[in-house]
Amino acid sequence: MKDHIKKIQQAIEPYRQQIINHKVYGVIDDLNDMQIFMKYHVFAVWDFMSLLKGLQTSLTCVRVPWFPKGLADNRFLINEIVVGEEADVDSFGTRKSHYEIYLDAMDQAGADDRQIRAFIYELSHGMDLEEALLVANTPLAVQRFVKFTFNTIATKHDYLMAAVFTFGREDLIPEMFVSIINDLDKKFPGSIGIFKYYLDRHIEVDGDHHSKLALQMVENLCGTDEAKWKDVEAITIEALKKRIQLWDGVYQQIIKQKQLKPAEVFA
Repeated sequence: MKDHIKKIQQAIEPYRQQIINHKVYGVIDDLNDMQIFMKYHVFAVWDFMSLLKGLQTSLTCVRVPWFPKGLADNRFLINEIVVGEEADVDSFGTRKSHYEIYLDAMDQAGADDRQIRAFIYELSHGMDLEEALLVANTPLAVQRFVKFTFNTIATKHDYLMAAVFTFGREDLIPEMFVSIINDLDKKFPGSIGIFKYYLDRHIEVDGDHHSKLALQMVENLCGTDEAKWKDVEAITIEALKKRIQLWDGVYQQIIKQKQLKPAEVFA
């Protein structure tokens, strides 16, 4: 099965490189740019949690009465990841999910969180996903990204959810972006310290320990079923394309904002 993993990693590498070397990182040079990035990225942070909970629902028993469900190894793997993502600690030692830490980071940076909060509000009050995205006036790139994630969850195929979670969402933070954040943290002290903590924590936990657990989970779920491995490769490539499109949307918005600045100053 290790050969299957290597084959997928080779097939998706060109798309990973497009993300890691995306031009969006090269245009983030001030706090305003970072605020735009966060406004888009927070939706990926949120729907990552939804993907995770979809996996937990599929692989474990989350109802009463309880019954053992599936392989205990898979239950262990997904539950350990859930604990780390849903109840981590922030920079002050307070238990929070990574999504909640991200919201704190947006607040500190002065990023506009009205769209994500409106979206969550409408969802929590019974509105369906697509309508909530529209009512919250979310960018088209965000809508496409989130809908792809939820279409994956809707398949109820745990191996497909695990594939997107493992290959399409983990280990995609380039060193260049980390360097940019470190520079901005020095340039704007007290503005992105929480985001820097979030990023460091993500690399530490998700990029190492959780990635290994997730790879093992995919192997367990696909086994020797060649059709499943083929589906895993296809949906992973599609997930990476959606991330590229999301970054394209961020890039276009940042460039648009930069082009507006001179006119605003002149006025």
